[in-house]
Amino acid sequence: MMRLIAAASIVFVFALGFAISVPARATATGQAAAVPSPRAEDNRRAGREIFRFDTFGDEQLWTGVLRMHEAIATVTPETALAVGLKVDVDALPAELVAALQARPADLLTNPGVTTELLRLNAVVGVKGTVNGAGQLASVGITCALCHSSVDNSFAPGIGKRLDGWANTDLDVGAIVALSPALDEATKVEFRTWGPGKYDPRHHAFDGTSIISLNSPSLPIVIPPIYGLKGVGFETFTADGPISYWNSYVGVGQMGGKGNFSDPRIKLFISQTPDLVTPQLRALLEYQLSLRTPKAPRGSFDHAAANRGKRVFRNEARCATCHQGPTFTDVLSGPDANVPFLHDPAEVGMDPAYAARTATGKYRTTPLRGLQQHPPYFHDGSAPDLRSVVDHYDRHFGLNLTERQKADLVEYLKS
Repeated sequence: MMRLIAAASIVFVFALGFAISVPARATATGQAAAVPSPRAEDNRRAGREIFRFDTFGDEQLWTGVLRMHEAIATVTPETALAVGLKVDVDALPAELVAALQARPADLLTNPGVTTELLRLNAVVGVKGTVNGAGQLASVGITCALCHSSVDNSFAPGIGKRLDGWANTDLDVGAIVALSPALDEATKVEFRTWGPGKYDPRHHAFDGTSIISLNSPSLPIVIPPIYGLKGVGFETFTADGPISYWNSYVGVGQMGGKGNFSDPRIKLFISQTPDLVTPQLRALLEYQLSLRTPKAPRGSFDHAAANRGKRVFRNEARCATCHQGPTFTDVLSGPDANVPFLHDPAEVGMDPAYAARTATGKYRTTPLRGLQQHPPYFHDGSAPDLRSVVDHYDRHFGLNLTERQKADLVEYLKS
């Protein structure tokens, strides 16, 4: 039972990464330690393919342990879309597009269409192998599952890819609960996570068995991964540079074949062949190329945002921690290889999640594309930006006026 429960917990995750034990391969800025390749553009293109389509052999978990290929065989596109899975319209042949336009109800309620979408590599972040009999033989996941969305240009959940965007609709717990390998009590637990959340500290997969890390489950929001360049340390607790987290997630959470070790959290995983480390450099190049999207036209009040910028810098004192072009002070310490962090009590955050990590503290979150990914804070406890402002107003005793709060929200939207 423990094996199955753990298997459910380890899956999905923020696909910010995947890779193997990387601390020696990456610097504190998240850049690979080796001399940058003169073929950076080639690396970025290769990294995009890795990000979108490479499972790193994690079928060993999704197919071998969770038997998700059996569950997916009965899932309709309608159900898949309802739990937040996305479809890449550019991967669909013209005849299928025409059929979806002419007979959407017929196709979206047909499980066979789900299998066909997987055969076409059209389901964002899910890679399936279909055998000669047209049956789904195996399934795995990629980074894009949690960290890509679509623009809904064809229909809700169907459109052009938006790499780097957090899939805030993705209900990881509900998806995992479809596994025929789980008992009802386990399914109930994961269904409580809700859309846009995952717990990467609950269990880990070592290639053959499940390791229990922490209990009870404390799911956190799936973050976007655009705007990473210059940030240095990714994740809410800044356990390591970007490639460190890629390694942790890819091996221990996605279930890919590779190596990861961190004595701080007493986690050591070794597998051969290593399918992740060789992909790290190109993957990182692509991640760092993903730019923060601009706020949509008409989505905020420009005059109020200009006033809010002054509040941000002065009365609200936000710029004390949200510094510079990246809006974070994580690299402001005396050693750029060591993240500058904050105790949970200092910023009024729940210490429970931080206590499960390698640092025990929280990083100042970069303010990138805030409009695109509510809710806020690591646990999603702030449903909107006004709630964020209210939290810090109370915690720091700022005594902001209603006008100042409203203006500050407009600035954060911008």
